[in-house]
Amino acid sequence: MKYIEQKRNIDFVLSLIGLIVLSPLFIGIMIAIKLESRGPVFFKQKRVGLHQSHFNILKFRTMRIDAPKDTPTHLLSNPEQYITKVGKLLRKTSLDELPQIINILKGEMAVIGPRPALWNQYDLIEEREKYGANCILPGLTGWAQINGRDELPIEIKAKLDGYYIQKLSFWMDFRCLVATVLSVVKSEGVLEGGTGKVVNEIASTKEDHTKTINKI
Repeated sequence: MKYIEQKRNIDFVLSLIGLIVLSPLFIGIMIAIKLESRGPVFFKQKRVGLHQSHFNILKFRTMRIDAPKDTPTHLLSNPEQYITKVGKLLRKTSLDELPQIINILKGEMAVIGPRPALWNQYDLIEEREKYGANCILPGLTGWAQINGRDELPIEIKAKLDGYYIQKLSFWMDFRCLVATVLSVVKSEGVLEGGTGKVVNEIASTKEDHTKTINKI
């Protein structure tokens, strides 16, 4: 697909510019992390990339070094015990995701695409395979991210990723980017743990998500 090639070129240029422009912010965050807690500045985690290959996603470290490494934060019963003060601010503003600009520059990720699954999220990987969502580079943000993010059940998330694949275009990516900025500003769709507390809410909204997708 012609746009796929254009998309990679756009991603490279945007990530290079972003890395240069945001370098002072990078340095400031790195200093803040080091001053508060011991451990590395960056957090590396094995994720699923193009065609189910694996790569190490980069994030600013927001948790203590004794935190579980291969468990999504929203599945932890009490993540607050691990999250640092600086980390809490980074998560709230999504600034912890900034190092993924490096992943994009290296060609391991795209600006827009399905969020890369953890290597052990087999159910999500399998569900995405049904919709061809493992056949493009994972993204810093994506269609599923702006339509529910962590609250979404796996089958709905995969279906939204599949919809993105079907509608893949510059306009679709632009919509995702703008909506992501608005979502970050409002701090929408982020769960920091205690998933059981919102199970009833998810159950009640799951049908609404499905109806919405079927109407698209």
